[in-house]
Amino acid sequence: MNFAGLAYRFVSNFVFLAAVFLSLNYIEKYQNRAVLALMVLIYAGMRAVTVVRTFHFFGRIEKMETDVRRLAGMLGEGPVGQVVSKQVIADVGSLRKDGEKKSYMDLFFLAAAVILCVSKLISN
Repeated sequence: MNFAGLAYRFVSNFVFLAAVFLSLNYIEKYQNRAVLALMVLIYAGMRAVTVVRTFHFFGRIEKMETDVRRLAGMLGEGPVGQVVSKQVIADVGSLRKDGEKKSYMDLFFLAAAVILCVSKLISN
């Protein structure tokens, strides 16, 4: 399931980048192309802020993981409680790492869109 999520994120970001590329290349007038490029830059900026907030959230989750591991080690609830809590902690860690991969992928495609828009704004 992790691979399917990553593949979907890659395909959707690639389609967005392709749509931006084709739109910017087929618009003849510079003014219309500049307006579209600025709109895409604004959208990319908003998504980048969201991704940065997501990284902050994942950092908090990582801190909570270490705190829960420390507390679970101190409590020593017994063999069943430790196995369950270790499994939950491992699941949360894998979900966090998967989310970070998706966020890095988003940032990569947003950076590519920004470079594309800036290049179209600079060139005639």
